[in-house]
Amino acid sequence: MKIVVGLGNPDKKYERTYHNLGFIAADNLVQKLGFSFHKKLSLRGAIAQGKVGAETVVIVKPTTYMNLSGECVKAVLKFFNAKESDLIVIYDDVDIDIGQIRVRQSGSPGTHNGMRNISLNLATNSFARIRIGSKPQNKYVPIIDYVLSDIAKDEYEAFDGAINRAACCALDFISGESFDKLMCKYNGVVTV
Repeated sequence: MKIVVGLGNPDKKYERTYHNLGFIAADNLVQKLGFSFHKKLSLRGAIAQGKVGAETVVIVKPTTYMNLSGECVKAVLKFFNAKESDLIVIYDDVDIDIGQIRVRQSGSPGTHNGMRNISLNLATNSFARIRIGSKPQNKYVPIIDYVLSDIAKDEYEAFDGAINRAACCALDFISGESFDKLMCKYNGVVTV
């Protein structure tokens, strides 16, 4: 069992915002796998499920809005009788340069409210994550305004590359790649 959760906000007005990079990466992954999303009200999310080899794979986009993402993640783990070690979460990170991703096996949620809520609901930080860099170019814009604004057109190419790498990293996680290999492969500096 492998569970991949992409974080974001469900309303159409948030589709191309920095805070929805996790949703966009989950969509990319679902497209690569040929799965499709279906809303599951009892789990408070959109769920895509299928097999990759012998592995059951569930891809999730919480519909709880970012700050309550953990409610969906907790419900999904319980429903599928999965462990935290089966889980990887994809989300935006304003401390990482645009165009880069970082994969870690565990760690603190930092300032990300969605990750804080997941850690709170699971009562642990011991789950994997893929962070997609979204560091603002303008340091004077309040973070909440920045993350909920649309991705700048001149940044599309860098984000498309990072989103694709995040989806490929999730695929490697699903395939059972070790975290040492994932970190070596994906944590290097990438230029676009």
